[in-house]
Amino acid sequence: MTADAILITISLLCLLLGMAGCFVPTIPGPPLSYCGLLALNHTHQVHFSATFMMVTLLFVVLIQLLDYVVPVLGTKLSGGTRWGNYGSLAGTILGLFFLPWGLLMGPLAGAFIGELLGGNNVRASMRSGIGSLVGFLASTFIKLIFCITLFIYSCVKLFF
Repeated sequence: MTADAILITISLLCLLLGMAGCFVPTIPGPPLSYCGLLALNHTHQVHFSATFMMVTLLFVVLIQLLDYVVPVLGTKLSGGTRWGNYGSLAGTILGLFFLPWGLLMGPLAGAFIGELLGGNNVRASMRSGIGSLVGFLASTFIKLIFCITLFIYSCVKLFF
């Protein structure tokens, strides 16, 4: 196998694993997809501009940050207080230890419990928890769209 074939194989594996990483929290999806771009960029067949690589890296960093902020934002937009925000963040982190259901239930339960501890009633607490869950799902969707876009763009540059 030539060096280019090895790099292309590594690139496609990283890009595919990056898409899977949007759903599996132990796999960092966007950063892994970016590694796929880097590998592909080091072949003789595909070259991305430095501007494209820098802008893409910026998006990766922003998306990774948003992954933790969007569930909290969902809590806030649904009427949650700082108690719900803290709970949402704690639930998101704790949910990583209870895969796969912890991923979905962590932000919801964390915001719900946080709001209850903050003195809100059950209805307001549940609304805050659902807002956190919607935020988490929105974050996952953003990561997935980004990784799919990188995969398709890379395939177009490689095969066409």
